Amino acid sequence: MNRFWPASLQSLTPYVPGEQAFSDNTIKLNTNEHALMASDRALAILKSVSADQLRRYPDPVSRQLRETIAQRESLSTDHVLVGNGSDEILGFVWQAYLSDGASVPAIPGLTYTFYPVWAQLFAGELAHIPLQADFSLDTERMREWQGPLVFPNPNAPTGLAIDSGQVEAILASSPDRLVVIDEAYMGFGAQSAAPLITDYDNLIVTRSLSKSHALAGLRVGYALGHPELIEGLRRIKDSFNSYPLDAIAQRVANAALADSDWESSSQALIASYRDSLSSDLEALGFTVLPSQANFVFASHSEASGVSLTRALKADGILVRSWDNDRLRAWVRITVGTPEQQARLVESLSRIVS
Repeated sequence: MNRFWPASLQSLTPYVPGEQAFSDNTIKLNTNEHALMASDRALAILKSVSADQLRRYPDPVSRQLRETIAQRESLSTDHVLVGNGSDEILGFVWQAYLSDGASVPAIPGLTYTFYPVWAQLFAGELAHIPLQADFSLDTERMREWQGPLVFPNPNAPTGLAIDSGQVEAILASSPDRLVVIDEAYMGFGAQSAAPLITDYDNLIVTRSLSKSHALAGLRVGYALGHPELIEGLRRIKDSFNSYPLDAIAQRVANAALADSDWESSSQALIASYRDSLSSDLEALGFTVLPSQANFVFASHSEASGVSLTRALKADGILVRSWDNDRLRAWVRITVGTPEQQARLVESLSRIVS
């Protein structure tokens, strides 16, 4: 530990990214990348990059990309901020609106583990609203909470979602508190809160193109919200990095979002792959929650999540597990291609037999 580290840095517990695969033979089903390749239109843009585009700075406000997003969501461009993945956007949200100490934000009791990191980084308190026994969000307690709320929809790692009516009830229950909905897994069956933005000025929705558009390697995310909320985020962005999204990422993301045919066909394929995976796991004796994301959350009475993860890794397959009381029995498995899932199921059939 370096002598120049202040106490706040010494006590910081950073987020740990998912394990990476460094072998071509490894099946990577632990970090929820899209099972398919990105849109041909997006890939064509990637192949057409010129030296001059690399020489120049990118558009600091990502005007064309924001226009495309705004048109998709029936909003104006001043409702949109883009950034280097939705994680960066959520970091801006935390610094702008959740770290002043005026009120304590709440998150679900089991959820995305970056939220507590941001709370610690920006020296803010954090409350937890326990999940219900079936792992669903406790929307009644969320309505009763008077401070800011931050939650994914669908939730991670469960894949369970609430519908837009439940979201609106939360928004309407306390219109003077901020509600931030992390829609990183939108596009696989859940209902988006984005149509509520024009009616509720206390709502911020964040999105990522990593999962929905198979662009995890580009790091593109965005926020939707009331123009004054977005302006606050822009102030944070421009006080940290005016160019968070490079020129290539802007153009590729714009092309990907414009390819509605790829989007609809890929969503249908992922849903069918997910249904097939869930059925195969249930046939092996697993309990599988009804996911609306591009992963499934499953448990088996004969093996812990950690032991399944270790055994699968020995077979060259990466999945995700946790070593805590509530999640110890469970694994999260990314929806893969039919070939990847067949190898997974074959391996699991040996492990749990």
